[in-house]
Amino acid sequence: MQNNRTEKIITEVIQYFKRNYGYAYLKDLKKEGVHTDTVRKLLKDGIIEKVKPGVYKLTDLPMLSNQSMIDICMAMPKAVVCLHSALSYYGLTTTLPSLVLVAISRDSKPVKIAYPPVEVFYFSRQNYRTEIDEIHEKTGKFKIYNIEKTIIDCFRYRNKLGEDTALEGLRNYLKGENSNINKLLKYAKIGRMTNIIKPYIEAMLTQ
Repeated sequence: MQNNRTEKIITEVIQYFKRNYGYAYLKDLKKEGVHTDTVRKLLKDGIIEKVKPGVYKLTDLPMLSNQSMIDICMAMPKAVVCLHSALSYYGLTTTLPSLVLVAISRDSKPVKIAYPPVEVFYFSRQNYRTEIDEIHEKTGKFKIYNIEKTIIDCFRYRNKLGEDTALEGLRNYLKGENSNINKLLKYAKIGRMTNIIKPYIEAMLTQ
C-alpha cells in the first residue's frame, strides 16, 4: 500500500516537471507539497538531475541542439544568450563556442552553474536591456539578443572573442537575404560603435 502511495506521489511530481518544460525549482516543489525526501529519491533513481542548487530537470528530456542554452536560461532567468553563442544560433559562424556565452546586468548577482559550461558577461544596464527575444522550444525557453545587436556586441567584445569571429559574423550577416544595414547601424549608434563597425560594412559591401 505504501509503495502504491509512493509511486503515485512520484508520478504526480514527474507530471509537474513535464508541465514546466521538464524543469522545476525546489521552492516551487515545496509549495506544491513535495517533500525533500521525494526529491532526493528522484535524484538517486536518476529520474531528475541537478542543474544548480535548487533547480532540477528530468533526465529523459529530448536533447535539442540548443539544449545547453535552455538549461542555463532556466537556471538563470535573467541570462540572455549573447556574442559567439548567439552568432552560432543564427548560423553566422562556422566555429562552435566551447562555452555558452550569456549576459546579465552588471547590477545582478553572479550565479554559479556546474553544468553546462557557461561564461557570463556583465553588460551595462542599457546594453543588457536592448532587443531581447524569447525563443520557445519543446523542452523550455531561452532569451537571446536579436541578430543585429549580436553583431554589434561581437565588435564591442572583439578583443576578447577575437576579431575574426566578429568579422565572420558581419560578413555572413551581410550576405543574408534578410540583412538590414539601416537596422544594423541603428544598433551601432545606440551602442556607440558606429565608428568601429561602419568602415568594415563599407569595405565588405564594395568587395
